Amino acid sequence: MDKTVKLNIELGNILREWDPFAVGSDFYDTESADAIYAVHQLDDADQLAARIKEIYEFSFDAELSFERCRPIAVQLLQVKHHSACEL
Repeated sequence: MDKTVKLNIELGNILREWDPFAVGSDFYDTESADAIYAVHQLDDADQLAARIKEIYEFSFDAELSFERCRPIAVQLLQVKHHSACEL
């Protein structure tokens, strides 16, 4: 399997487990795809957290705190960087 595909699957699994609005994991497909794209574009946890916050708030028209987004951003970037280090 292609390295990028494996990474995207792993990132998607992490995002599916994160349920910031308590609506169930099946309701975040579009947001997960947008967040995965952002992970590939950004390397700074604060910038990624802000982008994730924007994505989810726009879709759900509800406020989401930066503090809720930062840990998931850190986790996603750790997975990304770990994947880049694998041979």
